[in-house]
Amino acid sequence: MVSRRVFLKNGAFAFVSLGFAPSFLARTAFAAGASGRPKQLIAIFQRGAVDGLSVVVPFGETDYYRARPSIAIGRPGAAENSAIDLDGFFGLHPRLLPLKPLWDARQLAIVHACGSPDSTRSHFDAQDYMESATPGVKSTSDGWLNRYLQARRAPAGDPATPFRAVALTTQLPRMLQGTAPALAMSQVERFGIRGGQASAAAGESFEAAYAAAADQVLHGTGRDAFSAIRMLKTADPSKYQPANGADYPRSPFGQALRQIAQLTKANVGLEVAFADVGGWDTHANQGAGQGQLATHLDDFARSIAALVADLGDRMEDTVVLTMSEFGRAVNQNGSGGTDHGHGNAMMVIGGGVRGGQVSGKWPGLATDRRYDGRDLAVTTDFRDVLGELVKSHLGQQVNQVFPGHTFGTPLGLLNGT
Repeated sequence: MVSRRVFLKNGAFAFVSLGFAPSFLARTAFAAGASGRPKQLIAIFQRGAVDGLSVVVPFGETDYYRARPSIAIGRPGAAENSAIDLDGFFGLHPRLLPLKPLWDARQLAIVHACGSPDSTRSHFDAQDYMESATPGVKSTSDGWLNRYLQARRAPAGDPATPFRAVALTTQLPRMLQGTAPALAMSQVERFGIRGGQASAAAGESFEAAYAAAADQVLHGTGRDAFSAIRMLKTADPSKYQPANGADYPRSPFGQALRQIAQLTKANVGLEVAFADVGGWDTHANQGAGQGQLATHLDDFARSIAALVADLGDRMEDTVVLTMSEFGRAVNQNGSGGTDHGHGNAMMVIGGGVRGGQVSGKWPGLATDRRYDGRDLAVTTDFRDVLGELVKSHLGQQVNQVFPGHTFGTPLGLLNGT
């Protein structure tokens, strides 16, 4: 019996789920907006628990400076490397300057004091809960993005493109695991069977053998994995040139976003994309406007700014969402860093975003206002953010995607909501 999944673990091509037909290129308007392009969500996971209080700085909060005598980000204008004022109370870390034009253009919204209702301080558990969107439940078999893909099926007889959901990672992230087809690849140009004439011959032989079996079991749909490989080879992604002066960092994260832009502009029907970036677990020597955290934020901001510039008017149909498993403690520790915390900040970026606002109820940083007396309290469940994007941007009802969750008052993150 031939499985409906083919695992071709040869470097970059980690996972292919079959179940699509040659007509996939003709149906990229599925879930399309007024532009005729498909709506797209790009999810970015900051693994390691980024310090949201240094990313989106509550400089109007006196207790912030009391708690962090050496790592607090200075008030706007106070000195070099001080916070970038957003609204008179919140500011961006100075290394996030490339994102300020998006705020000014009202294409960047922030949800602060956001996170999970679960109390865990374990990276592994918190990441699992955020990617499954079932806090406190370890038995969930699939990720919330995969449940979205399951819920929003293509019209009958018109199956989805194989590139509908892609992670620019070596392994499929928990968020995309499930029964719906998804891909994980670390390098677009190395997608498929590779390695010179011998590998080419092997690929052709494997294709012929698999296609023959697929004709009997899958009625010919097995060939489409190889059609996808050939399609990307024809596009020659190694010669891709970013548009609009976009300058991606050479970092793994920067190059992952560059490749998401490649796939988007190749019109292969990319609907959901995923990338992650680590290095945020700053227990020691975190730094303030300069230092360890600042270096990571510089790469983070320049990469996202390049993606937005490169996509150009496609950002009207795209939302970029950033998330991290939990935040950091309010007080700095004895090593000049911050320990595992609770509440954090999420960013939502796009042409259809109702930007220029920090959403969510701010709980304050006074000791009696903190979670467990030490952390930024969570006042917005992260599922409320995800659900609003699934419903208002991607156009899918949320009950199947976030089972058992009761949604609060909409945050109004998108225009028209």
